[in-house]
Amino acid sequence: MRTVASKIAQALAVIVAVIVLNFSLIKLTPGDPAVVIAGESGASSPEALEQIRIDYGLDKPFLTQLWTYLKQVVQGDLGESFFFNQSVTSLIWARLWPTMLLVGSALIFAIVFGVLAGIFTARRPESGASNAVTVFALIGYSMPVFWTGLLLIILLASVFKILPVSGMRDIQFEGNWLAAVFDVLKHLVLPGLTLGFLYLAQYSRLSRASMLEVLQSDFVRTARAKGLAERAVVYKHALRNAVIPVVTVAGLQFGSLLSGALLVETVFNWPGLGRLAFDSILRRDTTVLLGVLLISSVLVVIVNLLTDVVYRMIDPRIRVGSKTSD
Repeated sequence: MRTVASKIAQALAVIVAVIVLNFSLIKLTPGDPAVVIAGESGASSPEALEQIRIDYGLDKPFLTQLWTYLKQVVQGDLGESFFFNQSVTSLIWARLWPTMLLVGSALIFAIVFGVLAGIFTARRPESGASNAVTVFALIGYSMPVFWTGLLLIILLASVFKILPVSGMRDIQFEGNWLAAVFDVLKHLVLPGLTLGFLYLAQYSRLSRASMLEVLQSDFVRTARAKGLAERAVVYKHALRNAVIPVVTVAGLQFGSLLSGALLVETVFNWPGLGRLAFDSILRRDTTVLLGVLLISSVLVVIVNLLTDVVYRMIDPRIRVGSKTSD
């Protein structure tokens, strides 16, 4: 319990530090938010600008603005959007689940197929198929995300014309809920493959190296000496230990996965947090950008905590070590 409480306290401290850092960096950037707001409302006189600063609290000292923002965040109020003229919370909530759908699908795709490819190449390290998978992984790892997306668009949406190019739903869609789900999944394929392809290459290489090391360990040789089938040795005994580095790296890379979603959502016009952040940067909508950065940071912290839980479930030695230390 003490370990869990300590990790939660550390996570809260990290979130507070991120809030302060993000707020400070955005306030230090050149430009006056009052001018942006005035540009949207059509009022740009000095008197109007001064009134806007007073209305939005922009005339107050930096520390006062920071303290006010912290209190609002604690209360669940992320402010109002300058451009969309609605609460940041509602904007983010509407864009959150498309991003989680995209990121979650890409992560599951990368882990499952990356681990399977790693197991296949580790069991036959000198075969031609193993070398082909290795080359394929290296190519996937070296290709930028946006370039992969463009190639998939040309291949699957332009040449063969089997998948939609952009968006999350068909504008002219009509049908029941099952057809609606299928329509969303059809639009998810291209951005999901684009985002997951890079990490699939990484996880296949990582799981291959880990599986090769585990297959040479003493407990695997003992299992084989007992006459266990090779499938049972690989998938029941070796896999649990070989997948630990993949789970660890996947949890640590969740932040970079979110940042990669920004490019993917922009390329495929996917209506998620990345696209919202991109539009907010172009329009200098700082309150929305602060909200997106905050939610993204909270998601990364939560995933890191969940990774630690999954890590302990996979490797019983960690549970025993933590109980001994407590």
